[in-house]
Amino acid sequence: MAEAHQAVAFQFTITPEGIDLQLSHQALNQIFLSGVRSWKKRVSRMRNRVIKGVYPASPSSWLFVVIAILATMYMRSDPSMGLIKMIQQHLPLSTQGQTMLSALVFSTLLWLSLILALRFCLKLLLSYHQWMFEQHGRVSNTTKVWVVSSASSRKPLLYSYQTSLPHLPVPPIKDTVSRYLTSARPLLTDPEFERMTKLAGQFEANLGNRLQRYLRLKALWATNYVSDWWEEYIYLRGRGPIMVNSNYYGMDFLYVTPTPVQAARAGNTITALLLYRRKVNREELKPVRVPGTVIPLCAAQCERMFNTTRTPGVETDVLQHWQDSEFVAVYHRGRFFRLWVYLAGRLLSPRELEHQIQRILDDPSPPQPGEEKLGALTAGERVPWFQMRERHFSSGINKRSLDCIERAAFFVTLDDEEQGMRGEDPAGNLDRYAKSLLHGKCYDRWFDKSFSIVIYKNGKSGLNAEHSWADAPTVAHLWEYTLATDAFQLGYTEDGHCKGDVDRSLPPPQRLAWDIPSEVQAQASSSLVVAQALADDVDCHVFPFRDFGKGRIKKLRVSPDAFIQIGLQLAYFRDRGGFCLTYEASMTRLFREGRTETVRSCSNESIEFKKQNLDQCRHLFRLASERHQNLYRMAMTGAGIDRHLFCLYVVSKYLGVDSPFLKEVLSEPWRLSTSQTPVQQMELFDLKNHPDFISLGGGFGPVADDGYGVSYIIVGEDMINFHVSSKHSCSETDSHRFGVQISKALQDIMNLLADPKSQTTSKCQQAQPQSKKQL
Repeated sequence: MAEAHQAVAFQFTITPEGIDLQLSHQALNQIFLSGVRSWKKRVSRMRNRVIKGVYPASPSSWLFVVIAILATMYMRSDPSMGLIKMIQQHLPLSTQGQTMLSALVFSTLLWLSLILALRFCLKLLLSYHQWMFEQHGRVSNTTKVWVVSSASSRKPLLYSYQTSLPHLPVPPIKDTVSRYLTSARPLLTDPEFERMTKLAGQFEANLGNRLQRYLRLKALWATNYVSDWWEEYIYLRGRGPIMVNSNYYGMDFLYVTPTPVQAARAGNTITALLLYRRKVNREELKPVRVPGTVIPLCAAQCERMFNTTRTPGVETDVLQHWQDSEFVAVYHRGRFFRLWVYLAGRLLSPRELEHQIQRILDDPSPPQPGEEKLGALTAGERVPWFQMRERHFSSGINKRSLDCIERAAFFVTLDDEEQGMRGEDPAGNLDRYAKSLLHGKCYDRWFDKSFSIVIYKNGKSGLNAEHSWADAPTVAHLWEYTLATDAFQLGYTEDGHCKGDVDRSLPPPQRLAWDIPSEVQAQASSSLVVAQALADDVDCHVFPFRDFGKGRIKKLRVSPDAFIQIGLQLAYFRDRGGFCLTYEASMTRLFREGRTETVRSCSNESIEFKKQNLDQCRHLFRLASERHQNLYRMAMTGAGIDRHLFCLYVVSKYLGVDSPFLKEVLSEPWRLSTSQTPVQQMELFDLKNHPDFISLGGGFGPVADDGYGVSYIIVGEDMINFHVSSKHSCSETDSHRFGVQISKALQDIMNLLADPKSQTTSKCQQAQPQSKKQL
């Protein structure tokens, strides 16, 4: 009842003399200040729209054009070549007023024309991608001119480049089919390749051209011909659990925990995330660029980072995004809370948030019936969750509480376990830490939220992110900012608490109320069984590779990513005794609303490298590395394979026609699925003075039941962190064994390239795979 009274702005009673109003000036003041904050945000958004709308010019350039036109007219010259006089004839004003107003109209039209011309030129410049294919130190004159022209002296906002980014081109179908056959050749026998070549030829000559015409039509009309279908059919239409299968995780620092106080870590983390949200809303973040260049990347994925949730449906889920949210949802020991993060229009201080979190931790109340494991509904199959939502969460108290979770800025779990690299078994604890972030207890995360923050009892933190709204680099950018702001900007007192003062009059966090019927409780239990079986099957292994890093690799004049990718394939060959279709995620954010493309890393060159003797291996490794880099560049510049074929397949389904070629291509399993988590804001981390503040990166579940999922992050000059996942149910895979093979493969390749006289191995492939018992 205390919260209810505090929410009332005024009370009134009816007396014989009339109505007696009892106004609460404090409550009205809170309403007024909250409204002021809302209007400030609206004004800020309007201002940003104007600045973005005229970019790459500036609003002040309009005044310069007006002054220049008026000065020219004062010199009795007509810069408009008669247009100003034509405008004067249509203005019902005095002669002097007509002259001034017509000059302003002409100046504005000229200014808008110049903006469109500048924007067109910028779009042409950003459409030039040849610079990616030129060797270091051999830059063409065209690229040199392009670099100078692309550099803008103006400070852009987060979304300033959006309208100037080129659209993703549709590759010629002949080129895509040819590139596919080249990628498939090393994995097929001669009869299999001959059959696939025949299927591809029939597709290209007949159905392919028809599908291509529809796809080109979509590319002319849509901003991006891939992204909306990719989001819907790859993510939102999946009816299985999104936990493990889709969601991914991010980890805390490897060696450091800034504070052991759980509430304090939560206070700083929540503050850092909300400061990042403020920067996104105000567009104060710098546009992300290709590392080492001035080339901007698409920022569209930032728009749905906060205040977003995925809601279940029968055939497809829906992403819902709200413009703003002044609270976060918190889960602790089976209870859900709404934590307001603003008071009177101001963001609560980290110390105040710590105080509020501590109130939740100290709350002794037990969970309501069915509340503790309610989150399991988001971890299981999507259709049962939709049915329960429609029947029991569409009205009343359950709807109000569910709205609090779904409309929250993000979700916070106060975990009662301790995690991290600690104790007598640091390697095993890292693995358990990864599994905890990936799925937890299967009911203590809200997997539908855009991302959920997990704060452990010992102060360790991490996140779990839903995949449909954005890809890992966008979330990694957010997490880098959060970790750096928490540790280096906000900081802690000597006793581990947040800095600042506390307003003791803060209302306590609001406990969410539920009325959960037995049917929902039964379904939550069923969903938990499904989710728990999936979670128990995941085998995670996380390990830091410290033998060397990108520093030594670059000295060999080899791309670190190519080095690691070839190492992963060598490790797979040793582990399984053969080669497989290898997936590496590449971004296409050079284009508007771009997401990802597949780099088919397993090539003829990489396979030949593993088959030859020592002397030939060095040369073949260079060829394989160059081939991988070229494949990566092609994927980034819109000349990939898989997204084009995927869209052709979607068109074929809409037309109701079958393609044996497309069906077979899209059913091929990715037994080695890999992804690099990029470090994008190294300026935030002073690794020279604080070498222990190294990020662990993050990982994901295995894509194929009989394959591996490998995520890696290159940290600093001397470390590479790996996250390996597989399934216990497959007798042929073992994440720990594969981790050992990765380390050996990387070390062997380094020995091979660094010491030409090294005779540590007689064959690049080092014989055959080892058994689990031998390891």
